[in-house]
Amino acid sequence: MGSASNKKHLGLADVVAGESAICTVGKAGKGLNYRGYAIEDLATQCGFEEVAYLLIHNRLPNQQDLTAYCNKLKSLRDIPSALKTVLETIPASAHPMDVLRTAYSLLGCLEPETDFSQQTEIADRLLASTPSILMYWYRYHKHGKRINTNTSDHTIASHLLHLLRDTTPDSLHQQAMNASLILYAEHEFNASTFAARVAASTLSDFYSAAVAAISTLRGPLHGGANEAAMQLIQRYPSDNDVEPGLKQALANKEKIMGFGHRVYKIADPRSPIIKQWAKQLVNTPDDRRIFTVSEHIEAYMWQKKKLFPNLDFYSASAYYFMSIPVSLYTPLFVCSRITGWAAHIIEQRNNNALIRPAANYTGPDQQCFIPIEQRT
Repeated sequence: MGSASNKKHLGLADVVAGESAICTVGKAGKGLNYRGYAIEDLATQCGFEEVAYLLIHNRLPNQQDLTAYCNKLKSLRDIPSALKTVLETIPASAHPMDVLRTAYSLLGCLEPETDFSQQTEIADRLLASTPSILMYWYRYHKHGKRINTNTSDHTIASHLLHLLRDTTPDSLHQQAMNASLILYAEHEFNASTFAARVAASTLSDFYSAAVAAISTLRGPLHGGANEAAMQLIQRYPSDNDVEPGLKQALANKEKIMGFGHRVYKIADPRSPIIKQWAKQLVNTPDDRRIFTVSEHIEAYMWQKKKLFPNLDFYSASAYYFMSIPVSLYTPLFVCSRITGWAAHIIEQRNNNALIRPAANYTGPDQQCFIPIEQRT
């Protein structure tokens, strides 16, 4: 019973699944706005905390609002001792996304949502504590150290990098991480956000909806593209190796991660911003090699396939230049996207209807039931 129409909407492509006032993606084939503000303005003129406030609290803060909000987030960074014990128990071999999924579930038991009036408080709590959760587990298992997750850093970007390195990061790295967090914060009805809204539509608790989002981002077709992009870039020792390597990869029908996009048709507006940060972060001969290889990959993919780099491609080298372990690339996505997920959970609850789509049945027509003793 399949049809051309059904195939057109495979994976719900181009299907309008709801209304939202949070974000527009792909306007004119390349635009991105958070609550009406262009990503170019937000990523170059705002701190991540301003954007988080915009998404979760529905307006840009004034200076007094922002100061109070940053102080509030600082007060919410530390994590309970019971959660630290569980993070120490989780194996070092665990996928970091599984760590975050488990930690969110446990935090939901330790600090449960008993009324929906708590939702913005929980959103802020998860925003503030996610870097602490991730880095506590990572530093304990990789370096054998129980870190203090209650740093005095003023921003989430600085706090995150401080916990990773056990030292205050330099200004350039803080600014680059700030921009990255803004760029990854929100992206309309992507797979993880839609999963969060489906869970929220059942009137489940906030943590469960966030866990649904993490579980969806865990899949390699949604999260992990920046990790895969770094693995691609590291294949090529020099820019001279790019063309023959990519030519062979395309002949083998390999998916080249970090290029093209489901919604954008002309360009990803986030890519030039993170590319500029990656360029500024170049510091060593190896950094220069990685950036040159990246540019050659970008040029070849456009020349041969007319595919543009998406946010994930140059995010990979930007993170690499900041000495962030590749295994943490996708979990850092969560540190940012929890803002967008929270905004959508809140919006879904404010005008809720159970999300229960229909399916086009493609199985057999009704059949005669055969008793078991008569079946061959």
